[in-house]
Amino acid sequence: MRLNKLIMVVLGTLTLASCEDKMDYNEYNVYDKDYVTKNFTYVGNLMTAIYRQVDYDFGNYYSGAILGSASDESEYAISGNAIEAFYNGSWSPTNAKSAIWSDSYTGIAYCNLFLKEFQGLTFDELVLNSDYDQQMYRYNNYKYEARFWRAYFYFNLVRQYGAVPLITEDMTTDEKNTASRTSADDVFNYIFSECDDIKDSIVSDYSDLGSMALSEQETGRANNLAVLALKARAALYWASPLFNTNNDKERWHQAALYNKQLIDACVARGMKLASSYETLWATDNWSNANITCEIIFGRRAGSISTFEGYNYPVGIEGGNGGNCPTQTLVDAYEMKGTGLGINEVGSGYNENDPYTGRDPRFAVTVAKNGDTKWPSSNTIALQTYYGGLNAEPLTGGTPTGYYLKKHCHSAISLASNSKYKTDNHTWITFRLGEFYLNYAESVYKYLGSPYSTSADLNMSAVSAVNKTRVRAGMPEFPMTLTNDAFWAKYKNERMVELAFEGHRFWDVRRWKEANTYFKNIQEMKLTKNADGTITYTRNTVSRQWDDKMYLFPIPQSERMKNPNLTQNPGWE
Repeated sequence: MRLNKLIMVVLGTLTLASCEDKMDYNEYNVYDKDYVTKNFTYVGNLMTAIYRQVDYDFGNYYSGAILGSASDESEYAISGNAIEAFYNGSWSPTNAKSAIWSDSYTGIAYCNLFLKEFQGLTFDELVLNSDYDQQMYRYNNYKYEARFWRAYFYFNLVRQYGAVPLITEDMTTDEKNTASRTSADDVFNYIFSECDDIKDSIVSDYSDLGSMALSEQETGRANNLAVLALKARAALYWASPLFNTNNDKERWHQAALYNKQLIDACVARGMKLASSYETLWATDNWSNANITCEIIFGRRAGSISTFEGYNYPVGIEGGNGGNCPTQTLVDAYEMKGTGLGINEVGSGYNENDPYTGRDPRFAVTVAKNGDTKWPSSNTIALQTYYGGLNAEPLTGGTPTGYYLKKHCHSAISLASNSKYKTDNHTWITFRLGEFYLNYAESVYKYLGSPYSTSADLNMSAVSAVNKTRVRAGMPEFPMTLTNDAFWAKYKNERMVELAFEGHRFWDVRRWKEANTYFKNIQEMKLTKNADGTITYTRNTVSRQWDDKMYLFPIPQSERMKNPNLTQNPGWE
């Protein structure tokens, strides 16, 4: 993308540059540089083009399926969906699942373009405007936002592909199509360096800008906590077995320090875990102080109902079944009274009454047979047993026995006569709860005990994990766990707390434990008996896994354009 050609910018009515709280991202129009540089708003719309490339997973990549359905979290109800390529053998360099590649490099190109061609503007023709100082304050921050998002896009790329071309300047097409791959280590170190360079310069808090604030707060933009969050998450991945093949303990030390740095900065700003886990995905999670106290950055998807349409149960008008939680995931929800897993002695689990007394996060994440008012307009209890109103053999009937609640706004009705068909959806990119878990993993791997602390890491792994446990109403981890027992319970806690937030697909990969978790999933088949009782029968579904799948194939279309792009091992 070159400035002697045309520049694509966003000139919608609700954009980042217009300072709207909801920060919807709108469509591209094409203008040249001289036109763009005449107005704050037009330059800001180039920044909006960058924000539009930020990923979220409301089923927008795979025709309704989310990455959870390529892991052991869920199974997509309608066969033939593109998500199946991840486990049915059809994944290949020519079927590369390359949306993140194209979206990330588009975002990087916008960042490089902005950083090269749109610096040092003064907008002299606007100097007499009453909001000139505030707009210039915003404009002068854009360069730090652009550098942050460029680093973020590179994190998505290195997580997915390992080594990738590291392009930090605006280039011609020919230059880009001869770029070689930069090692994963160098890409991670680039991310750390960028975050360190900008963390003290980017705006720290958009809700407290004083005289620089415009008429409305800009709550949808990345601040310095987002920078620290990116550095902390990237460090966890770099320390993990997929990238840390020699188990360099200093990488775990670095990851623990970076995650502790973020946690301390959040606490110093008055942030904390939201009191209610369920409200994190409420329609007002971008504006309600009782929720935003935990959210570091959320990607606004706008007022939509597509996710509900994908995931509401069949048998309900507008519902298509969608991403159905697996029995594998359901089994991960421990017993509230004891804090023990359902297979542990003394847990209190009753297989004849399998859902009573479970971790409260289960009920707000998973819809099960007999649930009422799901969604709110549904007046009949869910029937997920074979032949039921919301079940197989209906097309889209749940194959697992469950439907998805999390991220769905149950007040939305898709009925033809409904007056409430859409509402705000925000994908949570970074939240504090994740980083307590990230810290727990890192400090445990570094110090070698779930109970140990050190001079620079004064919170133990168990203490960090207990933050999410206590918020959920679950018992704290006991003080008698062996290392193996802690690691198993930690992974379980992470699966439950972060379910359907886009982590499980990547966590199992960075741990290099896909042979354990991704080679099969468990379903629950329900049968209604003549006396009205329900019989629960487990069903194991096998999936294909090959270790080459730890990294994605480099898209063949990109290799045809660039002969210097080598392929990832196993995908040749």
